[in-house]
Amino acid sequence: MASSTVTSSQPSRPPRPNVAFRQLRGRRSPAEFAAAVRRAAREIGERVSCDARYIGRVEAGEIRCPNYAYERVFLHMFPGRTLTDLGFAPRSSVRGRGARATADTPPVHAPAPADTTGETRGAYEPYDTQDPYDTHINYEESDVLRRAFMTGGGATVAAASLGPFGLALDAQAAQRPVRRVGASEASALEDAVRRIRLLDDRHGADGLYRRAAAPLRAAYALLDAGTTRQATADRLHSGAGELAISVGWLAHDSGRYDDARSHYAEALATARMTGDDALEAHAFCNTAFLARDAGRPREAVRAAQAAQRIARPLGSARLMSLLALREAGGWAGLADRAGCEQALTRAQALFGRGPSDADPEWMSFYGEAELEGLEAQCWSTLGDWQRAARHAGRAARLQDPHFTRNIALYTAELADDLARGGRPDEAAAAGMRVLDLLDQVQSSRVQTMLAGTARLLGPHRRASGVSQFLERHAGAQRTA
Repeated sequence: MASSTVTSSQPSRPPRPNVAFRQLRGRRSPAEFAAAVRRAAREIGERVSCDARYIGRVEAGEIRCPNYAYERVFLHMFPGRTLTDLGFAPRSSVRGRGARATADTPPVHAPAPADTTGETRGAYEPYDTQDPYDTHINYEESDVLRRAFMTGGGATVAAASLGPFGLALDAQAAQRPVRRVGASEASALEDAVRRIRLLDDRHGADGLYRRAAAPLRAAYALLDAGTTRQATADRLHSGAGELAISVGWLAHDSGRYDDARSHYAEALATARMTGDDALEAHAFCNTAFLARDAGRPREAVRAAQAAQRIARPLGSARLMSLLALREAGGWAGLADRAGCEQALTRAQALFGRGPSDADPEWMSFYGEAELEGLEAQCWSTLGDWQRAARHAGRAARLQDPHFTRNIALYTAELADDLARGGRPDEAAAAGMRVLDLLDQVQSSRVQTMLAGTARLLGPHRRASGVSQFLERHAGAQRTA
């Protein structure tokens, strides 16, 4: 039996909530505060994959001392304070490899211990090993990953970035018998979901989908292996369902609609087997979005309405707002302007209630920019190009720079709406901005929209900037 990382003189104890850190968050939601952390990191040249769940773990006391990158960011956000002032334990007092490193020497990358439930995990939390953009954990590996993306494209960086997961990723590993499944496997699964979402936000789906299917197979292998603790089983089922949705979205965004539908159905079945209302609402939310894109608007309306019935008791106004937007997209596809406007009004009112602790972690992308972007899509479907362009332009301006794929998407939407609205010069300028982002983003959705804009602008070559856009777009198509 493996020895414990905690000595008998220091018995395992439940974490103590970090009240000081919670007070610093104030009235901001965990997702909003996580976004502020990411912005602060960029100000000082750091890259941290902070999300609402990380903030929750800090406030719950699960992370007793942050890694070096997070330490620099937090001290930048709150000048004049020490880690102790922020509610963290001194680094020297936290057990594990991270505590043994000196304050001036970043820890050397090594596999996480099997038991991640004790204090060691607090000293070296899992985001460290899984963010290839964090240069403070393993300088050599991070440089290799960056070079791989610059030279090899999205598929290369996906393979490199998914590789460090503690979860079995290849087909053979997924089929190996698992003797005992515990909290560490559940954490690895949850981290895999976050990592995929982070890469999709930055680079789009096309280079990720095939690689992401392997951890999904491994996740269901873990479910088959079973666990003795119900709490761990619930985490595994929820994690597997969320991973199925994430992989489904990668298929969806890269134009593989049949694959996406299968993955969403798998997540829905997992949710219903375990009575997980939050997962079921998420699965129906994505199903509604897929149905709209696949030309099944009535199914989109039904799925969005089902999601709202399930989500209402969960207490998240922001979730209900997003689901109302999904319904609005279905009504727009049915050319029902009144139904669409009613759903949009409801979505805006619910969004106006602000964020809350009940908002799901996966909704970190849903802010004012996404609200504007989805409304733009509704007006575009209804043929109101001027209003669609106005909302798409707002969406692109408001989007957090972290969401590179969404900036490209909203700008492509803007270009298309301007072209259809008889403003070819402005459409060409927006299209050029999208082309500037295509070395970072690989999304079939964006590329398809831009190709449509190019076709619309073909007869307007004499308009200012149009011929330059068409030539550059044609060149990008040849080299794709």
